[in-house]
Amino acid sequence: MSRKIEVDTKTFVRFWLVILAFALVGLFIYKALTGLIIVGISIFLAIAIKPLVDKIDSLDKKRKRPALSATLAYLIVVLIIGIIIAVIGPVVVQETTKFVNNQLPDTINSIDEFGKGIGINIKDSVFDKFDVNNWGDVLGKIGDTLFSGIGTIAGIVTSTILVLVLTLLFLLEGPAMMNEFWNLLSGKHRNESVDEARRVTSRMARVISSYVSKQISIGLLDGAMTVFVVFLLSIIFNFSPGLALPMGMITAVLYLIPMFGQVIGCVLVAILLFFNSPIAALIFAIFYIIYAQVENNVIAPKIQGDSLHLPPVLILVAITIGIYMFGLIGAIIAVPIAGCLRVLLEEYPRIRELQEGK
Repeated sequence: MSRKIEVDTKTFVRFWLVILAFALVGLFIYKALTGLIIVGISIFLAIAIKPLVDKIDSLDKKRKRPALSATLAYLIVVLIIGIIIAVIGPVVVQETTKFVNNQLPDTINSIDEFGKGIGINIKDSVFDKFDVNNWGDVLGKIGDTLFSGIGTIAGIVTSTILVLVLTLLFLLEGPAMMNEFWNLLSGKHRNESVDEARRVTSRMARVISSYVSKQISIGLLDGAMTVFVVFLLSIIFNFSPGLALPMGMITAVLYLIPMFGQVIGCVLVAILLFFNSPIAALIFAIFYIIYAQVENNVIAPKIQGDSLHLPPVLILVAITIGIYMFGLIGAIIAVPIAGCLRVLLEEYPRIRELQEGK
């Protein structure tokens, strides 16, 4: 039996307008994805820096200067990041260059001798892959790669500048903008729904700032231990003690990457130490693995507590999604965003009660 459904013109138009609206929103997100990511990262950084702004502002109890405090906090963070890059970058380049110039030829010869011992000529097997008649094509591909690399670097520099500028602007104008936004929603009379939304968003902001500050605290401890151990190893195995501070900075920064940061930091520092002393690299790796277990099971829980209330499997799921959506930045911000989603789920029953009570 067939039925005839009649739809008035107004409902029909509304239906297609809704479909068109969703399509336009999807197209906007697709086209403006990079810009939205830059804005999102800037807001995230501004929220993370806000506790430092409040601490600086609280130093003078007689007079509040939020704009000056925000600027000082921002400059402190940018200065620290600049120092870290300036210290780590040259050391990594120097150690890698030293290995390539001094130790790599001996390593290749050792590998080749080992291959000959088992009947394989490794050098010839590798160089046979290159056709000397096609060096023009090879150079052309290298040129294309360099050209695209310059474009990529220019894009990264532009995005970095935009993030820096937007973060400062959000720190300076963000609180006033949010107050004006909530006041516009409330109108002249007090609105319980708006008050609840304001409370929930404030709680989400505290989750982000608390998580970042605690991660930084543990990362600094992690870096300090690395500095101490590498300094002792430099005395024992007679390599430059100046490597201790850059190595500590590497592990401190990489600790900010949830779950995988410690592993990456340990591997990177061990590789750099291997260029100077393979035994020192092995000792450091063993020490760091043992220390990481103590830190993750004893030290970190006491500092962090259970502020996010997230089981490890959900943290891993959030990191996985963040990596595949936004790369390394996504891995760093995925966990606090998951904590914000948990806040929304916890507050949902109360929000629903307020809506049903109207």
